[in-house]
Amino acid sequence: MKNVGNHNSISRSLIFSFAAMLALSVTSLAQNAAPAAPAPAPTAIAAPAASGADPVKGKELFNSQCAACHKLDAKMTGPALRGISSRLTNDWLYKWIRNSQEMIKSGDAEAVRVSKEYNGSVMTAFPQLSNADIDNIIAYTSEPKAEPVVVPPTGTAAPPGTATNAGGISNNMILGALAVVMLMLIVMLFLVNKVLTRVAKANGIEIEKPQPTIPIWKAFAKNQFLVLVTSIFLLLASGYFVYGYLMQVGVDQNYEPIQPIHYSHRIHAGSNGINCKYCHSAARVSKNAGIPSLNICMNCHKSIAEVSDTTATAEYSKDFYDKEIQKLYKAVGWDQENQKYTGKTEPVKWVRIHNLQSFVYFNHSQHVTAGKQNCQTCHGEIQKMDEVYQFTDLSMGWCVNCHRETKVQFTDNKFYSIYEKFHEDLKNKKIDSVTVEKIGGTECQKCHY
Repeated sequence: MKNVGNHNSISRSLIFSFAAMLALSVTSLAQNAAPAAPAPAPTAIAAPAASGADPVKGKELFNSQCAACHKLDAKMTGPALRGISSRLTNDWLYKWIRNSQEMIKSGDAEAVRVSKEYNGSVMTAFPQLSNADIDNIIAYTSEPKAEPVVVPPTGTAAPPGTATNAGGISNNMILGALAVVMLMLIVMLFLVNKVLTRVAKANGIEIEKPQPTIPIWKAFAKNQFLVLVTSIFLLLASGYFVYGYLMQVGVDQNYEPIQPIHYSHRIHAGSNGINCKYCHSAARVSKNAGIPSLNICMNCHKSIAEVSDTTATAEYSKDFYDKEIQKLYKAVGWDQENQKYTGKTEPVKWVRIHNLQSFVYFNHSQHVTAGKQNCQTCHGEIQKMDEVYQFTDLSMGWCVNCHRETKVQFTDNKFYSIYEKFHEDLKNKKIDSVTVEKIGGTECQKCHY
């Protein structure tokens, strides 16, 4: 009886291989397991408030009456107010808040000192606030500053403004496990083939040798009809892809450059509801929308040196946004501590996003003022963008289709008063609307001249 090989040795090898793969997987899972939740930070204990004072109501009053000129922990138009009760008496604060100018004129030493420190800035008088209201505000300013929650490091820190993986199985680990399984299958097939070959030889079974065949390329070359059809197909496909490539030249849809100072339209135009034309005022009267001056930014950011906690997202943290505001201060030369300009400025090299070809004429005022179009028509939902990108392809076809479909707002629009025939037809209900195309919006010379 012929020996056909030891199958137990093959089985033993497979078992060892599977055990090694299992051990590797368990180790990787243990390393990538989600870290344990950090222990909650101890809650800050509030300082004792004045008798009957409510810091919650004080916060509401502070935000509505004081926040325009004061912060709790930083100088602004006025001094920082946290712990003000430890520096000044309540009776003095009652008089100062109700009529600061009267105290300065009376020669009060502290009132005169504060006025000189802040360059004679006039504080708004609040005669409507009662002693109880002021006590509530003082109670709010007396609360200790909440300490930030410190999470113990679990690995390499991610750079600011980037999201971190909370743990779990990574894609690389899954791909590695699949590669190991594939390798094991290949090895098993090789071993099975080897065993079957040995069994066949042991039983005197002859394995038929494969018959020689014609290479596929030779068979293809002999079939002239197939060669002709394939050649025509490749020619048409090449023309299609070449045409598609050429039509994309100069088209920068979804172009999203990184700006030197991160400006979030989601925060400004979305959350805060700032009108687009407050910053891009030139869009009303000019061909270009214009890049707003940094002085426009400072109209608000003289008082806003940091964002709220609710502003942060998974991608951009509060610390990231605060650092971007500091870049703005550096560019305009703003001294936050002393609340004045230093005169040392730095230019900001903004990266243009929407850039039409030189042979195309586009007038913003024509569309915004005369056409009464929203900015979102061309720029997309700008109020939801943290980083602005080119929403449409701005191709000729896109513009022409827009002119064919967009209805002109004739009602109460003096710009279109010269089109008397269309007004009469609308009045007599011969037509229900007028598109841009009907008033010559698709003529070549309107955009090319």
